[in-house]
Amino acid sequence: MPTLSQDEVTQLLVDWSHGDKAALDRLVPIVHHELRRLARRHMRGERTGHTLQTTALVNEAYLRLVDCNRMQWQNRAHFFAVAAQLMRRILIDHARSHLYQKRGGGAIKVSLDEASGLAEERAADIVAIDEALKELAAFDARKSEIVELRFFGGLSIEETAEVLAISAPTVQREWRKAKAWLHRAIAKG
Repeated sequence: MPTLSQDEVTQLLVDWSHGDKAALDRLVPIVHHELRRLARRHMRGERTGHTLQTTALVNEAYLRLVDCNRMQWQNRAHFFAVAAQLMRRILIDHARSHLYQKRGGGAIKVSLDEASGLAEERAADIVAIDEALKELAAFDARKSEIVELRFFGGLSIEETAEVLAISAPTVQREWRKAKAWLHRAIAKG
């Protein structure tokens, strides 16, 4: 697997933004490992027997990223933040559709009522988090962005600060406030 410095990855992203297809060809093998890590992180929180697998999540995110041909990538952290948001959106869409579909049998031997209840609970949790995040974004978009970058994107405080062009202490402070707000919003909902 080829490795490049963060600056070289950023340059490839900028070149790709300007239409250089060769830059995309060089970039894909470099970022693939990190996209799989992000997908595994997202899938860790999903129910056992989830019908969407890590590879499918990476592939779907990749297709959507390639479709972002007009995106002006700032840097490597910006790219992975967008990738994380896309993965989150894919999982939320999947959970929503799962809430409306009939349940079938699974590989795990449990009663149909138990299986349906577990799947509905997990899908409902994801939808509740998404709705709470939308609520938060309505009155404080920056806190919502910080949650997406930190929680769903797996970015560090420093990487989040870089993407949002704010200081690391500001990210820490806003992150604490956002987590507390989300906890209250989900608990009351």
